[in-house]
Amino acid sequence: MRHLILADNQAITRLGVKYLALEAGRELSSIKEAVGLQELSMMLSSYPDSVVIIDYTLFDCTADQLWILKERFPQSVFVLFSDALSESFIRRMVLGSIQFSLLFKDSDVHEVAACLDEAEQGRQYICMKAKSWLYEKERDVVSDMPQLTMTEKEVLRSLALGKTTKEIAAERFLSVYTVMTHRKNIFRKLNVNNAQEAIRYALRAGIVNVAEYCIW
Repeated sequence: MRHLILADNQAITRLGVKYLALEAGRELSSIKEAVGLQELSMMLSSYPDSVVIIDYTLFDCTADQLWILKERFPQSVFVLFSDALSESFIRRMVLGSIQFSLLFKDSDVHEVAACLDEAEQGRQYICMKAKSWLYEKERDVVSDMPQLTMTEKEVLRSLALGKTTKEIAAERFLSVYTVMTHRKNIFRKLNVNNAQEAIRYALRAGIVNVAEYCIW
């Protein structure tokens, strides 16, 4: 069983999560508490596959520091257990290349238990409220986006997956010139200046799955 590290400055939250963990059969000795970033880092050095429950809004750390910790300890599972998180922060932490789980502090107790179960298996968990919120935002954004042809979507998806113009041309039995023309049309329709801006559209529109996307 993974160790559980509670990195939350609210005593009531730590006690509540600890109670649920004990109810689920976790041993008290496997539950640790970290009061600062340095202590959290030291605990992860000892228990690199831990489940970390952290309130980002109260814990003294930055998003970049959390990313660095997750990169250093890739077997760990970080659960952001917070309120009042910004849209940009949630998108970066939940949908980014390094994925964090997400719970709001008004989540149902059953969701907290489900999150702990998923984290124990090393899987990301996003509470229903966050999923609904993200879905509504994506639907609003995508509805306002310009429409690409099927071929343009396929070319854009290939670009997002890191393929070169020559590779796309070879896969689709097209000339390099034709693929370059598709690229220009995509950029014009999306009103962007480069591939990275176009790729951001592909991610937001669901043309390419975030899990497939490789940040170069």
